[in-house]
Amino acid sequence: YLDILARLRERTTLPLAAYHVSGEYAMVKAAARQGWLDERACMTESLLAIARAGADIIFTYAALDYARWWREEVA
Repeated sequence: YLDILARLRERTTLPLAAYHVSGEYAMVKAAARQGWLDERACMTESLLAIARAGADIIFTYAALDYARWWREEVA
């Protein structure tokens, strides 16, 4: 869906919102619990990809985790 979001961004200046789907969130959490990937890096890249595609607003189950990580970075 990021390709569609990017095409919309090219055609409008209106604010665009995207939803980071619960299945992707759950998949990243489960893979991180197994030690297969770095949760913070993977989740951050997923959210950055949505933003790069043109989203002004991102709805995500990772909001609290990301806010905590961001706070740790700027502290």
